[in-house]
Amino acid sequence: MNVNAGARLDRLPMSGFHRRIMWLIGIGMFFDGFDIYVASTVLGATLKSGFSTLGQNALFVSLTFLGMMLGSLGTGFLGDRFGRRFTYQANLAVFGLASLGAALAPSMSVLIACRFVMGLGLGAENVVGYSTLTEFVPPQKRGKLQGLMAVFVVSGLPVAGLIGLLLIPSFGWRAMFVLGGIGALGVWYARKSLPESPRWLDSVGRHDEADAILRRIETEVTAARGGEPLPVPASTKPGAAGSQMLSFGSLFSGVMLQRMIVGCVTLIVINTLLYGFVTWLPTFFVHQGFSIAKSFGFALVMSLGAPIGSAIGALTADAWGRKPTIIGSSLAAIVFGAMYPFITNPVVLPIVGLLLTIPIYVLVALLFAVYVPELFPTEVRLRASGVCNTLGRGATIITPFIVVSLFAQYGIVGVLAMMIGLLAVQIVVVAWLGVEPTGRRLEDLQPEDTSSRDALHTDAHASPLK
Repeated sequence: MNVNAGARLDRLPMSGFHRRIMWLIGIGMFFDGFDIYVASTVLGATLKSGFSTLGQNALFVSLTFLGMMLGSLGTGFLGDRFGRRFTYQANLAVFGLASLGAALAPSMSVLIACRFVMGLGLGAENVVGYSTLTEFVPPQKRGKLQGLMAVFVVSGLPVAGLIGLLLIPSFGWRAMFVLGGIGALGVWYARKSLPESPRWLDSVGRHDEADAILRRIETEVTAARGGEPLPVPASTKPGAAGSQMLSFGSLFSGVMLQRMIVGCVTLIVINTLLYGFVTWLPTFFVHQGFSIAKSFGFALVMSLGAPIGSAIGALTADAWGRKPTIIGSSLAAIVFGAMYPFITNPVVLPIVGLLLTIPIYVLVALLFAVYVPELFPTEVRLRASGVCNTLGRGATIITPFIVVSLFAQYGIVGVLAMMIGLLAVQIVVVAWLGVEPTGRRLEDLQPEDTSSRDALHTDAHASPLK
């Protein structure tokens, strides 16, 4: 029995149900961003108080990203095997409890160990949060609501900085971990009311459970419309949605391999832009001869591009289309990136920097939140997104070494030349191999031959995807 979960969800008009889902997932994503960015405030305080050394601080950062990389990969397999609800609750509990443990750490070694565990949960949240929302919202609003998730995440940067400025002088750095842990566990409790994804249930053959959840959602939405009947759902393609299961190996052949290439390349590029340029801005400014105060002031102006760019990405994704917005933003970043090294006027420099940061964060919203989760069928969405995020996070481990080497030899010109080259590669890959999901149902984005469901074939190469 196929309950036609995708079509029944897609025909629902926007309602309080969708907004509740968005806020509950979004607040969890906010604390994900908050906990990622909390390092910038905490490490300065631990170093100043003698609790840590520079070497330990570097290890703290490295193990954070290692944990996030492993969390991104692991959650994909857990989410596709045990469901979205189990996975997003588990990762919230992991980084919430580990954050409280970090607040009680008696030594920097224990704090680093807790941070690694936090990283597992943080990397998982990034994958499962975006993918879960993708499976609930109607296609005509999917880009906007998914993009708003990125706004939730990047808002953690200024909020972490502001709260750190207010809390740490009076209560110490441990208060930051207490706040993050309590917030995450509070969202964990609130999220207990979130339903499992009917799309996932239908795809794994749990049709009765999917139908029961869909009926509750439809009843709620109908009541919100004053009893007005819902539109008739679209018909389901024969053999679709849950009749058979896609194998993990199917991601590495034919059309699905092309989509994996798109997902991996774009997330490697955007992670490199973030952690190879944006986070290094104060260092670049200092080496260019600006004072510490002016360097942080310039960096603060440019950081405004994070919420601005993410909001632009969210509000235009459905109107402009995914591929045109990704390609256009990449071109804009190339233009302003090429101008940036040659600006010497201290008034113009942060303005051009802001104009460079905005398209970078348009890409953050489009790639992390919207485009990559849309590329893959429901049965393998979390595993595919997890692999792409794992490679993207893995790039952040080697990026600092490349940036230091380029900056030492060629200055900011060398760093931005690498960024421009990566953006050019991204444009080619998205234009050549990328699909355009704007306004289309997730089921309609599946390659036509996925209905064969390779997992049932003893020879995984007998019927490759076309």
